Amino acid sequence: MKLTFITNYLTHHQLPFTEEMYRRLGSDFVFIATNHMDEERIRMGWAIEDQNRYPYIRFYDDDMQLCENLVMDCDVLICGGTHELYIRRRIEAGKITLRYFERLYKKGQWRAFTPRGYIKKWKEHTAQRKKPIYLLCAGAYVASDFHLFRAYPEKMLKWGYFPPFIQYDLWELMEGKKRSCDILWTGRMIDWKHAEDAVEALKLVLERKDVKIDIHLTMIGDGECASRIKGMLKKEVTAGKRLSDVVTLQPFMRPDEVRRIMEKSDIYLMTSDYEEGWGAVVNEAMNSGCAVIASAGAGSVPYLIRHGENGMVYRSGDVEELAGYLERLVNDASLRKKLGIAAYKTIADQWNPSVAAERMVGFCKLLVQGEYRPESEGPLSSAELIEPKKGYEYCHRNGRSYD
Repeated sequence: MKLTFITNYLTHHQLPFTEEMYRRLGSDFVFIATNHMDEERIRMGWAIEDQNRYPYIRFYDDDMQLCENLVMDCDVLICGGTHELYIRRRIEAGKITLRYFERLYKKGQWRAFTPRGYIKKWKEHTAQRKKPIYLLCAGAYVASDFHLFRAYPEKMLKWGYFPPFIQYDLWELMEGKKRSCDILWTGRMIDWKHAEDAVEALKLVLERKDVKIDIHLTMIGDGECASRIKGMLKKEVTAGKRLSDVVTLQPFMRPDEVRRIMEKSDIYLMTSDYEEGWGAVVNEAMNSGCAVIASAGAGSVPYLIRHGENGMVYRSGDVEELAGYLERLVNDASLRKKLGIAAYKTIADQWNPSVAAERMVGFCKLLVQGEYRPESEGPLSSAELIEPKKGYEYCHRNGRSYD
């Protein structure tokens, strides 16, 4: 079986999956990059050094005819974030294609009903619904977005991003976390990631009298909101004590450096709203045994976190609820450990590059034989229609009480 994966560029979030695919398919697997990475993501450490050492990578600009042939002649095509023009001929020919999308309407589903946008999406997606074209939903709200114009009926599948999975000795990992409480936040400090919510929640916790342990928040990243964060750190939380005494700001680091800090952190805060298509830091923090407190807005959260079982989920933007969960975890080391162990097992058992690649190869081989057989749960299982406003309830309904 020949499988081609075409998208804009290869990132450190995609590389582990492509490596696993190449391990299984060898020369029958090809990755095509259509663009060069933008400077901001390079600055964030997303660039893959010496891409030429990966034998399966092709660059569209280097040999357009070869890449067009690879797109047309493979048995199965996975198409990620690139223009529809690259795959139009294949779709018109009715060849098996898996389209890989984050949310279309991150700023609100009402945008689906603008006449020009609705007609465009209908032509690009809904008009092809009887052909062997399937949707890989890189986020829990993707299926709901596409359902607005009746695209891919009964052909939408759970998917996501699969950053490097590190196999730890779980006992050593959890024992390596400090007896104090280290909290971590990472990412671009931009409006919709709401880094300030992490600081405000910590302030609320520190102002309460029953915090029983030393706590510290590390924030790694930079961006347009960094100056606002620095201003917040000047605030007093108790007489003579400022937030700057318990919060450390660090610039962007390489992904492997961030992972070393995650391994030592007790709690990870994911504060993004619904503009966060996936949020691979959630995978990484769970793999690192952190007790994750996450906004329901991030696309990965309803797929990965069951509230009270392997993490905690708060309503996007509700800083009081975030602070309440943070206070609970700060004061309960056994609960932190329980959630961290369950989080690690979630990634180890299902949401990792090896499992994703194994399932993808098996799923595609069946498609080539004319059989559509989704998994029962996890990657490549059928994607439920989760409306953004109901993501919080979905996470809580599928979890269990931590009391």
